[in-house]
Amino acid sequence: MTEEAPAWAYERAELHPHDPRWANRAATERDCLQQLLNPWLVDGIEHIGSTAVPGLSAKPIIDLMASVTDLDTVVTNASELLAAHGWVHVPPNLDNRPWRRFYVKPDATNQRREAHLHLIQAGHQRWADQLRFRDALRSDNERAQAYEDLKRQLAKQSSHDREAYTEGKAAFVASVIGLPGPHA
Repeated sequence: MTEEAPAWAYERAELHPHDPRWANRAATERDCLQQLLNPWLVDGIEHIGSTAVPGLSAKPIIDLMASVTDLDTVVTNASELLAAHGWVHVPPNLDNRPWRRFYVKPDATNQRREAHLHLIQAGHQRWADQLRFRDALRSDNERAQAYEDLKRQLAKQSSHDREAYTEGKAAFVASVIGLPGPHA
């Protein structure tokens, strides 16, 4: 990323009705990423987040999570490959989530995000937590609806503050995956 933050860094949190094409977009991105990241993949690449839950309204951004051998090795060795396919690395000091390395794929206008790539160290608890949360929403329509209601409320309150929007979901996420406190 350059010193001046791109427009997509300040994109509003706007929910869209579920779009069944999200699963196809995720599969296409996953297939490409599997080829690019193959030397470092451990447990594969998973479609996570709200776009991975049928029927759930979401920001139309595909979230993919890849289990890798070593975060910094992948960043060092794969960033050019990822950049050639449109992925922008968000440095850890800007991401503020030390358990991952993060990439954003902006659209052609560089105004909006199309996809996120969360690189997770193989064996890290976050991998299992993300899958547990996704699967809990997939298997319980009432829980998924409660989550959607919360996200709608947060989007109204904090649509211009993505961090506040994310933090507002933390207690809900923690309760679903069985953690004692916020875990966003």
